[in-house]
Amino acid sequence: MPTSLNHTFLWRDWLTTGYSTPEEATATCYCGAVQLAFAPDLSVIARIAENYTSSVLANNFCIKDEYLKHNRGEDNLSVFGTDKTVLRGTQMDNYFCKTCGSLMYRVGVRFPGWKILRVGTVDDFNVQETKLKPTFEQFVKDRVGWFTGPQIEGIQRFDGPPDEV
Repeated sequence: MPTSLNHTFLWRDWLTTGYSTPEEATATCYCGAVQLAFAPDLSVIARIAENYTSSVLANNFCIKDEYLKHNRGEDNLSVFGTDKTVLRGTQMDNYFCKTCGSLMYRVGVRFPGWKILRVGTVDDFNVQETKLKPTFEQFVKDRVGWFTGPQIEGIQRFDGPPDEV
């Protein structure tokens, strides 16, 4: 497994053995039991979403299933699903670490063949900063009044979900 001596790894790296190369980077749960590997340059779409999560906003990225693998802990994931999502009637399944509760990814019927990951689970901050910078913000009409949105030059904004991602 590749390793990195880069100091941009988040503080939890001592526990997770995360890594980053030009071809592959890791996303690890808080306790280290679950680790995913993904291709940061392939089919990645980063977005900010309001009213899409149990938080005021979430910084997510989407990646095709073929560019994501489980390094460890796939059997340590628990699933909660509901069709009572922001777009009623569209199923969304959440995959959590059974040990620490970290949300590792979501799978939605509107996005067949894709996983939705949280940028905050990515082990290398440099990958978060460069490869996973949001390209659009969705559900802008539902954001809280005290948040004016990310100040990112060129970011697209949508009141709901974009028609095509």
